[in-house]
Amino acid sequence: MPPASHQTITPHPDGTGPHGYSLPLSPSGRSAMLTPPPWHFSGDVIMIDYRVDPRAASRFLPPGLTPGDDPGAAAAVFATWQWCSDSGEELSDPSRSQFSEFLILLGCAYDGAAMARCPYAWVDQAVPLVRGWVQGMPKQYGAVHQTRHGLVGRAGSRRTEGGLFAGNISVHGRRLVEAAVTLTGPVQEPPALHTVPLVHSLATPAWTTAVEQPAPLAASEVTDVEFGDIWTGTGELEFFDGLDEDFAGLRPVEVGAGHVFSYAETLKGGRLLPLPEG
Repeated sequence: MPPASHQTITPHPDGTGPHGYSLPLSPSGRSAMLTPPPWHFSGDVIMIDYRVDPRAASRFLPPGLTPGDDPGAAAAVFATWQWCSDSGEELSDPSRSQFSEFLILLGCAYDGAAMARCPYAWVDQAVPLVRGWVQGMPKQYGAVHQTRHGLVGRAGSRRTEGGLFAGNISVHGRRLVEAAVTLTGPVQEPPALHTVPLVHSLATPAWTTAVEQPAPLAASEVTDVEFGDIWTGTGELEFFDGLDEDFAGLRPVEVGAGHVFSYAETLKGGRLLPLPEG
C-alpha cells in the first residue's frame, strides 16, 4: 500500500469533515491544490542527449535500479507545458494550466526493463512542483526559459534546417544550465530516453515518527502518447557552477544530438515496484 501521504483523504462515513486529493482539505474537497489523476499534458520539448560519468550516474540510482545496457546515457530536457484534468476546466485559465520545466534524465533499468531516472527537475509554477512530489519526482522552483515555436518574422524560430532552439535554467538567480539545438533535419524515431517509463522514489520526510526505510519506487504509467514532427540537429550543452558537487557530477563528458518536437501524454498514476529483498 502506498504511504498515507499519497492517498486521497475521504470524508467521514456521514459525509462530513474536510477531504480532498491533496492539501488543503475542505468540506467539499474542491480546495485541494491538486486534482486527482489522470492529468493530460501537451507541450513543446527541447532535448539534448549527452553522456555523464557512469560512476557519477550510478550514485543517483537507489536499490532496485541498475545502470542498464548503456551506462552514462543522459539527457537534458526543456519543456513548456499546458495541462488539464479530465474536466478540462484548467484550460480556461492559462496562468493555472501553463508552466515551464527543466529536468535531467539518466538511463537505467529495473528487472531488465529500460527506464529513466530523474535526479533533478525544476518548474516555474507551484502546482506542478507539488504534483511532482506526489509522484516522487524531485521538482524544485526555478526560472526556465526556452525558444518559442511557431512565431512569424525574423525573430521566430522554425522547425526547418538551420532553425535554432535554445533553453536555460536559473536557480536562486544563478544560471545553472544552457542548451541549444541547431536543426539539421526531421527524423522518424523519438529520442530513446523520452520513450521509457520514469521511475521515482516516493520519499516523504519524517514529521512525527522517524522510520528508517528505503523509499518505495514507483514507475509512471502514461497513455495517449503523441509525438509531433521530430527534428534533430547539433546539440550544445553547458553546466555552470551554481548548485553543489552532486549536481556538478552530472556535467556532460560528451554532448550528442539535440531534438525538438511537440509531445502529449496522459499521466494516469504510478505503479509500485517491489524493492529487492535483503
